[in-house]
Amino acid sequence: MEAKKKKMKMMTLDQMKDKDLGEIGTPVRDKYEFDLKMEVLGDMIKLVRKERKLTQEQLGELIGVQKSQISKLERNTKNVTIETILKVFGALKANVKFSVEMNELEFTVA
Repeated sequence: MEAKKKKMKMMTLDQMKDKDLGEIGTPVRDKYEFDLKMEVLGDMIKLVRKERKLTQEQLGELIGVQKSQISKLERNTKNVTIETILKVFGALKANVKFSVEMNELEFTVA
């Protein structure tokens, strides 16, 4: 007796997010996308800091904050100002580009 084969419907990641979180523009999806971007930003800060062979304490000294603030920034960038992010990447000698989208207009700051 031949086993029944189940056909799995293939979905893209965006389709899965649409299904589970809602489409782009819905509050739950927008929060998810924002949180993901902030997590990636924290990971990028940590990665660049380590590539520059700096401790959290050393980076903190470069921008005038405590080690605990660098740790918090790497773990949770949601409650940080753009000024702080620019200071961090400036101290790390890394180029930063920001893109702001408003009502179908896009602004990029380099």
